[in-house]
Amino acid sequence: MTWSEKLSTSVQSIAPSGIRKFFDIAAQMDDVISLGVGEPDFITPWSIRESCVYGLERGYTSYTANRGMPELRNEISRHYNRLYNLDYNPDTEILVTVGVSEALDIALRAVLNVGDEVLIPEPCYVSYQACTILAGGVPVPVSAKLENEFRITPEELEPHLTPKTKAILIGYPNNPTGAIMERRDLLKLAEFAEKHDLIVISDEIYGDLTYEGVHECFSALPKMRDRTILLNGFSKAYAMTGWRIGYALSNADFIGAMTKIHQYTMLCAPITAQVAAIEALKHGEKYMKKMVAEYDRRRNLIYDGLNKLGLKCFEPKGAFYIFPDITSSGMTAEDFAEKLIRSERVALVPGTAFGESGKGHVRCSYATSIEKISAALKRIEKFLLSSQ
Repeated sequence: MTWSEKLSTSVQSIAPSGIRKFFDIAAQMDDVISLGVGEPDFITPWSIRESCVYGLERGYTSYTANRGMPELRNEISRHYNRLYNLDYNPDTEILVTVGVSEALDIALRAVLNVGDEVLIPEPCYVSYQACTILAGGVPVPVSAKLENEFRITPEELEPHLTPKTKAILIGYPNNPTGAIMERRDLLKLAEFAEKHDLIVISDEIYGDLTYEGVHECFSALPKMRDRTILLNGFSKAYAMTGWRIGYALSNADFIGAMTKIHQYTMLCAPITAQVAAIEALKHGEKYMKKMVAEYDRRRNLIYDGLNKLGLKCFEPKGAFYIFPDITSSGMTAEDFAEKLIRSERVALVPGTAFGESGKGHVRCSYATSIEKISAALKRIEKFLLSSQ
Protein backbone atom coordinates (compact mmCIF):
# COMPACT_ATOMS: atom_id res chain seq x y z
CA MET A 1 0.00 0.00 0.00
CA THR A 2 1.11 3.56 -0.67
CA TRP A 3 -0.28 6.60 1.07
CA SER A 4 -1.45 7.97 -2.27
CA GLU A 5 -4.13 5.27 -2.25
CA LYS A 6 -5.67 7.05 0.73
CA LEU A 7 -6.09 10.32 -1.15
CA SER A 8 -9.38 11.70 -2.40
CA THR A 9 -10.11 10.51 -5.92
CA SER A 10 -11.20 14.01 -6.95
CA VAL A 11 -7.86 15.44 -5.83
CA GLN A 12 -5.97 12.69 -7.63
CA SER A 13 -7.88 13.45 -10.83
CA ILE A 14 -6.66 17.05 -10.93
CA ALA A 15 -3.38 17.79 -12.68
CA PRO A 16 -0.97 20.30 -11.10
CA SER A 17 -1.24 23.82 -12.48
CA GLY A 18 0.37 24.06 -15.92
CA ILE A 19 1.64 27.52 -15.01
CA ARG A 20 3.83 26.51 -12.10
CA LYS A 21 6.22 24.29 -14.07
CA PHE A 22 7.76 27.23 -15.90
CA PHE A 23 7.94 29.36 -12.77
CA ASP A 24 9.88 26.54 -11.12
CA ILE A 25 12.32 26.35 -14.05
CA ALA A 26 12.75 30.14 -14.04
CA ALA A 27 13.44 30.16 -10.29
CA GLN A 28 16.55 28.04 -10.88
CA MET A 29 17.98 30.33 -13.60
CA ASP A 30 19.55 33.78 -13.73
CA ASP A 31 18.64 36.62 -16.08
CA VAL A 32 15.15 35.31 -16.85
CA ILE A 33 12.60 37.72 -18.30
CA SER A 34 9.19 36.54 -17.15
CA LEU A 35 6.18 37.03 -19.39
CA GLY A 36 4.47 34.27 -17.47
CA VAL A 37 3.33 35.72 -14.19
CA GLY A 38 -0.21 37.08 -13.95
CA GLU A 39 0.71 39.69 -11.40
CA PRO A 40 1.14 43.47 -11.66
CA ASP A 41 4.75 44.61 -11.44
CA PHE A 42 3.57 47.73 -9.60
CA ILE A 43 3.75 48.08 -5.84
CA THR A 44 0.45 48.71 -4.07
CA PRO A 45 -0.05 52.52 -4.05
CA TRP A 46 1.27 54.22 -0.93
CA SER A 47 -2.04 55.60 0.35
CA ILE A 48 -3.42 52.04 0.40
CA ARG A 49 -0.34 50.69 2.21
CA GLU A 50 -0.42 53.64 4.58
CA SER A 51 -4.03 52.93 5.56
CA CYS A 52 -2.92 49.46 6.62
CA VAL A 53 -0.01 50.85 8.65
CA TYR A 54 -2.32 53.27 10.45
CA GLY A 55 -4.82 50.47 10.99
CA LEU A 56 -2.15 48.39 12.71
CA GLU A 57 -1.17 51.36 14.84
CA ARG A 58 -4.80 51.70 15.91
CA GLY A 59 -4.86 48.04 16.87
CA TYR A 60 -6.81 46.58 13.93
CA THR A 61 -5.61 43.02 14.48
CA SER A 62 -8.82 41.15 15.29
CA TYR A 63 -11.36 39.05 13.45
CA THR A 64 -14.09 40.86 11.57
CA ALA A 65 -17.65 39.82 10.84
CA ASN A 66 -17.75 36.71 8.64
CA ARG A 67 -19.14 38.72 5.73
CA GLY A 68 -16.45 41.39 6.09
CA MET A 69 -16.20 44.80 7.70
CA PRO A 70 -19.47 46.75 7.34
CA GLU A 71 -17.59 49.79 6.05
CA LEU A 72 -15.98 47.73 3.26
CA ARG A 73 -19.28 46.14 2.26
CA ASN A 74 -20.88 49.59 2.17
CA GLU A 75 -18.08 50.89 -0.05
CA ILE A 76 -18.45 47.93 -2.42
CA SER A 77 -22.19 48.55 -2.57
CA ARG A 78 -21.68 52.23 -3.37
CA HIS A 79 -19.03 51.36 -5.96
CA TYR A 80 -21.40 49.14 -7.95
CA ASN A 81 -24.24 51.59 -7.65
CA ARG A 82 -22.05 54.38 -9.02
CA LEU A 83 -20.54 52.37 -11.87
CA TYR A 84 -23.40 50.11 -12.93
CA ASN A 85 -26.54 51.39 -11.20
CA LEU A 86 -26.71 48.10 -9.29
CA ASP A 87 -28.06 47.91 -5.75
CA TYR A 88 -26.64 45.20 -3.49
CA ASN A 89 -27.64 45.09 0.17
CA PRO A 90 -24.34 45.22 2.09
CA ASP A 91 -25.84 43.17 4.93
CA THR A 92 -27.14 40.22 2.91
CA GLU A 93 -25.83 40.34 -0.68
CA ILE A 94 -22.10 41.01 -0.34
CA LEU A 95 -19.42 38.67 0.98
CA VAL A 96 -15.77 39.66 1.41
CA THR A 97 -13.43 36.74 0.69
CA VAL A 98 -9.77 35.76 0.81
CA GLY A 99 -9.08 36.71 -2.78
CA VAL A 100 -11.30 35.94 -5.74
CA SER A 101 -9.95 32.39 -5.64
CA GLU A 102 -11.89 31.69 -2.46
CA ALA A 103 -14.98 33.38 -3.88
CA LEU A 104 -14.84 31.09 -6.92
CA ASP A 105 -14.34 27.98 -4.80
CA ILE A 106 -17.22 28.62 -2.42
CA ALA A 107 -19.56 29.86 -5.16
CA LEU A 108 -19.23 26.49 -6.89
CA ARG A 109 -19.54 24.55 -3.65
CA ALA A 110 -22.63 26.55 -2.66
CA VAL A 111 -24.63 25.82 -5.82
CA LEU A 112 -23.44 22.45 -7.14
CA ASN A 113 -24.68 19.01 -6.22
CA VAL A 114 -22.62 15.94 -7.11
CA GLY A 115 -22.79 15.42 -10.86
CA ASP A 116 -24.07 18.87 -11.77
CA GLU A 117 -22.46 20.16 -14.95
CA VAL A 118 -20.87 23.57 -15.50
CA LEU A 119 -20.32 25.02 -18.96
CA ILE A 120 -16.85 26.58 -19.06
CA PRO A 121 -15.69 28.48 -22.15
CA GLU A 122 -12.05 27.77 -22.98
CA PRO A 123 -9.31 28.88 -22.92
CA CYS A 124 -9.92 29.80 -19.29
CA TYR A 125 -8.18 30.41 -15.99
CA VAL A 126 -6.58 27.25 -14.64
CA SER A 127 -8.74 27.09 -11.49
CA TYR A 128 -12.13 26.89 -13.18
CA GLN A 129 -12.15 23.20 -14.01
CA ALA A 130 -10.28 22.12 -10.88
CA CYS A 131 -12.61 24.01 -8.51
CA THR A 132 -15.63 22.57 -10.30
CA ILE A 133 -14.32 19.04 -9.75
CA LEU A 134 -13.51 19.72 -6.10
CA ALA A 135 -17.07 20.95 -5.62
CA GLY A 136 -18.38 17.63 -6.94
CA GLY A 137 -19.38 19.07 -10.29
CA VAL A 138 -18.48 18.12 -13.83
CA PRO A 139 -16.69 20.74 -15.93
CA VAL A 140 -17.87 20.86 -19.53
CA PRO A 141 -15.32 22.75 -21.65
CA VAL A 142 -16.63 24.69 -24.63
CA SER A 143 -14.11 25.97 -27.15
CA ALA A 144 -14.19 29.67 -27.93
CA LYS A 145 -12.78 30.39 -31.37
CA LEU A 146 -9.86 32.59 -32.33
CA GLU A 147 -11.75 33.77 -35.40
CA ASN A 148 -14.41 35.14 -33.03
CA GLU A 149 -11.73 36.73 -30.82
CA PHE A 150 -12.41 34.04 -28.20
CA ARG A 151 -15.91 35.37 -27.46
CA ILE A 152 -18.37 32.64 -26.55
CA THR A 153 -21.77 32.38 -28.21
CA PRO A 154 -25.01 30.58 -27.30
CA GLU A 155 -24.66 28.56 -30.52
CA GLU A 156 -21.38 27.15 -29.21
CA LEU A 157 -22.85 26.40 -25.79
CA GLU A 158 -26.12 24.84 -26.94
CA PRO A 159 -24.76 21.42 -28.05
CA HIS A 160 -23.23 20.90 -24.62
CA LEU A 161 -26.46 21.32 -22.65
CA THR A 162 -27.81 18.29 -20.78
CA PRO A 163 -30.45 17.85 -18.07
CA LYS A 164 -27.56 18.08 -15.56
CA THR A 165 -26.33 21.50 -16.74
CA LYS A 166 -26.67 23.93 -13.86
CA ALA A 167 -24.33 26.86 -14.45
CA ILE A 168 -22.09 28.78 -16.82
CA LEU A 169 -18.71 29.98 -15.56
CA ILE A 170 -17.25 32.88 -17.53
CA GLY A 171 -14.26 35.16 -17.08
CA TYR A 172 -14.13 38.37 -19.14
CA PRO A 173 -11.84 40.19 -19.74
CA ASN A 174 -10.29 36.83 -20.21
CA ASN A 175 -7.25 35.16 -18.76
CA PRO A 176 -5.34 33.95 -20.83
CA THR A 177 -6.50 35.53 -24.10
CA GLY A 178 -7.21 39.17 -23.22
CA ALA A 179 -10.58 38.83 -24.95
CA ILE A 180 -13.59 40.85 -23.88
CA MET A 181 -17.33 40.44 -24.41
CA GLU A 182 -19.25 43.45 -25.65
CA ARG A 183 -22.78 44.24 -24.49
CA ARG A 184 -24.42 42.67 -27.54
CA ASP A 185 -22.49 39.43 -26.89
CA LEU A 186 -23.43 39.34 -23.22
CA LEU A 187 -27.12 40.04 -23.91
CA LYS A 188 -27.26 36.89 -26.04
CA LEU A 189 -25.56 34.94 -23.28
CA ALA A 190 -28.03 36.36 -20.75
CA GLU A 191 -30.98 35.25 -22.88
CA PHE A 192 -29.44 31.79 -23.11
CA ALA A 193 -29.01 31.58 -19.32
CA GLU A 194 -32.60 32.66 -18.70
CA LYS A 195 -34.03 30.33 -21.34
CA HIS A 196 -32.31 27.31 -19.77
CA ASP A 197 -32.58 28.51 -16.16
CA LEU A 198 -28.83 28.51 -15.57
CA ILE A 199 -26.81 30.20 -12.85
CA VAL A 200 -24.06 32.45 -14.20
CA ILE A 201 -20.80 32.75 -12.27
CA SER A 202 -19.06 35.80 -13.71
CA ASP A 203 -15.41 36.34 -12.81
CA GLU A 204 -14.76 40.04 -13.46
CA ILE A 205 -11.42 40.48 -11.69
CA TYR A 206 -9.97 42.14 -14.82
CA GLY A 207 -12.98 44.38 -15.44
CA ASP A 208 -11.12 47.60 -14.68
CA LEU A 209 -8.39 46.60 -17.13
CA THR A 210 -10.46 47.28 -20.25
CA TYR A 211 -8.71 49.37 -22.89
CA GLU A 212 -11.36 50.14 -25.47
CA GLY A 213 -14.83 51.18 -24.37
CA VAL A 214 -16.07 50.22 -20.91
CA HIS A 215 -16.40 46.94 -19.09
CA GLU A 216 -19.89 45.47 -19.17
CA CYS A 217 -20.93 44.01 -15.83
CA PHE A 218 -22.95 40.83 -16.33
CA SER A 219 -25.14 41.42 -13.28
CA ALA A 220 -26.27 44.76 -14.73
CA LEU A 221 -27.88 43.10 -17.75
CA PRO A 222 -31.69 42.76 -17.76
CA LYS A 223 -32.93 40.00 -15.40
CA MET A 224 -29.37 38.90 -14.56
CA ARG A 225 -28.79 40.48 -11.15
CA ASP A 226 -30.18 37.62 -9.06
CA ARG A 227 -29.19 34.87 -11.50
CA THR A 228 -25.53 35.90 -11.40
CA ILE A 229 -22.83 35.37 -8.80
CA LEU A 230 -20.44 38.22 -9.55
CA LEU A 231 -16.82 37.76 -8.46
CA ASN A 232 -14.30 40.58 -8.19
CA GLY A 233 -11.45 41.83 -6.07
CA PHE A 234 -8.49 44.15 -5.70
CA SER A 235 -5.51 42.08 -6.87
CA LYS A 236 -5.16 43.21 -10.47
CA ALA A 237 -6.55 46.75 -10.76
CA TYR A 238 -4.97 48.00 -7.52
CA ALA A 239 -1.78 45.87 -7.55
CA MET A 240 -2.85 44.06 -4.37
CA THR A 241 -2.23 40.40 -5.19
CA GLY A 242 -0.51 39.57 -1.91
CA TRP A 243 -3.24 41.15 0.20
CA ARG A 244 -5.64 38.34 -0.78
CA ILE A 245 -8.87 40.32 -0.78
CA GLY A 246 -11.88 39.72 -3.02
CA TYR A 247 -15.66 39.64 -2.85
CA ALA A 248 -18.83 38.11 -4.24
CA LEU A 249 -22.14 39.81 -5.03
CA SER A 250 -25.45 38.03 -5.57
CA ASN A 251 -28.90 37.42 -4.17
CA ALA A 252 -29.25 36.81 -0.43
CA ASP A 253 -29.78 33.06 -0.82
CA PHE A 254 -26.58 32.49 -2.79
CA ILE A 255 -24.51 34.78 -0.58
CA GLY A 256 -25.99 33.22 2.54
CA ALA A 257 -24.96 29.75 1.37
CA MET A 258 -21.48 30.94 0.45
CA THR A 259 -21.15 32.61 3.86
CA LYS A 260 -21.86 29.29 5.58
CA ILE A 261 -18.88 27.70 3.85
CA HIS A 262 -16.72 30.79 4.36
CA GLN A 263 -17.38 30.94 8.11
CA TYR A 264 -16.35 27.33 8.63
CA THR A 265 -13.24 27.47 6.45
CA MET A 266 -11.81 31.00 6.32
CA LEU A 267 -13.90 32.70 9.05
CA CYS A 268 -13.08 36.13 7.61
CA ALA A 269 -10.67 37.90 5.30
CA PRO A 270 -7.65 39.51 7.06
CA ILE A 271 -8.64 42.77 8.69
CA THR A 272 -5.54 44.59 7.45
CA ALA A 273 -6.41 43.70 3.85
CA GLN A 274 -9.98 44.86 4.39
CA VAL A 275 -8.79 48.23 5.71
CA ALA A 276 -6.57 48.58 2.64
CA ALA A 277 -9.48 47.68 0.34
CA ILE A 278 -11.62 50.44 1.86
CA GLU A 279 -8.90 52.96 1.02
CA ALA A 280 -8.57 51.54 -2.50
CA LEU A 281 -12.27 52.08 -3.20
CA LYS A 282 -12.33 55.52 -1.63
CA HIS A 283 -9.16 57.02 -3.09
CA GLY A 284 -7.42 54.47 -5.30
CA GLU A 285 -9.03 55.17 -8.66
CA LYS A 286 -6.44 57.74 -9.73
CA TYR A 287 -3.63 55.26 -9.13
CA MET A 288 -5.51 52.49 -10.89
CA LYS A 289 -6.04 54.64 -13.99
CA LYS A 290 -2.31 55.43 -14.19
CA MET A 291 -1.49 51.72 -14.05
CA VAL A 292 -4.08 50.91 -16.70
CA ALA A 293 -2.62 53.60 -19.00
CA GLU A 294 0.82 52.02 -18.61
CA TYR A 295 -0.56 48.53 -19.32
CA ASP A 296 -2.10 49.97 -22.49
CA ARG A 297 1.33 51.20 -23.67
CA ARG A 298 2.79 47.77 -23.03
CA ARG A 299 -0.14 46.09 -24.78
CA ASN A 300 0.51 48.04 -27.96
CA LEU A 301 4.24 47.26 -27.85
CA ILE A 302 3.91 43.52 -27.38
CA TYR A 303 1.03 43.20 -29.86
CA ASP A 304 3.00 44.94 -32.61
CA GLY A 305 6.21 43.13 -31.69
CA LEU A 306 4.80 39.60 -31.74
CA ASN A 307 2.97 40.13 -35.01
CA LYS A 308 6.17 41.48 -36.62
CA LEU A 309 7.91 38.28 -35.53
CA GLY A 310 5.30 36.24 -37.39
CA LEU A 311 3.51 35.09 -34.24
CA LYS A 312 -0.01 36.05 -35.16
CA CYS A 313 -2.33 37.24 -32.45
CA PHE A 314 -5.53 39.21 -32.28
CA GLU A 315 -5.42 42.46 -30.36
CA PRO A 316 -6.33 41.89 -26.69
CA LYS A 317 -8.86 44.39 -25.38
CA GLY A 318 -8.60 43.64 -21.65
CA ALA A 319 -6.59 42.10 -18.78
CA PHE A 320 -2.79 42.09 -19.31
CA TYR A 321 -2.29 39.01 -21.46
CA ILE A 322 -1.77 38.29 -25.13
CA PHE A 323 -2.21 34.85 -26.70
CA PRO A 324 -0.04 34.46 -29.82
CA ASP A 325 -0.39 31.57 -32.24
CA ILE A 326 2.99 29.78 -32.38
CA THR A 327 2.11 27.04 -34.88
CA SER A 328 4.30 28.71 -37.51
CA SER A 329 7.31 27.65 -35.41
CA GLY A 330 6.52 24.00 -36.04
CA MET A 331 6.60 23.32 -32.29
CA THR A 332 3.92 22.43 -29.80
CA ALA A 333 3.12 25.05 -27.20
CA GLU A 334 4.87 23.00 -24.52
CA ASP A 335 8.04 22.56 -26.59
CA PHE A 336 8.05 26.22 -27.57
CA ALA A 337 7.79 27.39 -23.95
CA GLU A 338 10.38 24.97 -22.61
CA LYS A 339 12.96 25.52 -25.38
CA LEU A 340 12.52 29.29 -25.18
CA ILE A 341 13.18 29.49 -21.46
CA ARG A 342 16.17 27.15 -21.61
CA SER A 343 17.82 28.77 -24.62
CA GLU A 344 16.87 32.45 -24.31
CA ARG A 345 15.63 32.69 -20.72
CA VAL A 346 12.18 34.07 -21.52
CA ALA A 347 9.38 32.53 -19.47
CA LEU A 348 5.86 32.24 -20.80
CA VAL A 349 3.07 29.69 -20.43
CA PRO A 350 1.86 27.10 -22.97
CA GLY A 351 -1.74 27.63 -23.97
CA THR A 352 -2.70 24.08 -23.03
CA ALA A 353 -2.38 25.07 -19.36
CA PHE A 354 -5.71 26.83 -19.95
CA GLY A 355 -7.48 23.92 -21.61
CA GLU A 356 -7.23 21.91 -24.81
CA SER A 357 -8.51 24.94 -26.73
CA GLY A 358 -5.16 26.60 -26.01
CA LYS A 359 -3.25 24.25 -28.32
CA GLY A 360 -0.88 26.06 -30.63
CA HIS A 361 -0.78 29.18 -28.46
CA VAL A 362 1.24 30.56 -25.56
CA ARG A 363 0.23 33.12 -22.98
CA CYS A 364 2.40 36.18 -22.54
CA SER A 365 1.79 38.62 -19.71
CA TYR A 366 2.67 42.26 -20.29
CA ALA A 367 2.50 43.09 -16.59
CA THR A 368 6.17 43.94 -16.75
CA SER A 369 8.20 46.95 -17.84
CA ILE A 370 8.54 48.32 -21.37
CA GLU A 371 12.28 47.64 -21.18
CA LYS A 372 11.77 43.98 -20.28
CA ILE A 373 9.12 43.48 -22.94
CA SER A 374 11.45 44.98 -25.58
CA ALA A 375 14.32 42.74 -24.45
CA ALA A 376 12.05 39.68 -24.41
CA LEU A 377 10.92 40.37 -27.98
CA LYS A 378 14.57 40.48 -29.11
CA ARG A 379 15.26 37.17 -27.38
CA ILE A 380 12.17 35.58 -28.94
CA GLU A 381 13.30 36.80 -32.37
CA LYS A 382 16.72 35.20 -31.81
CA PHE A 383 15.05 31.97 -30.70
CA LEU A 384 12.82 31.84 -33.79
CA LEU A 385 15.75 32.48 -36.14
CA SER A 386 17.84 29.77 -34.50
CA SER A 387 14.92 27.31 -34.71
CA GLN A 388 14.50 27.63 -38.48
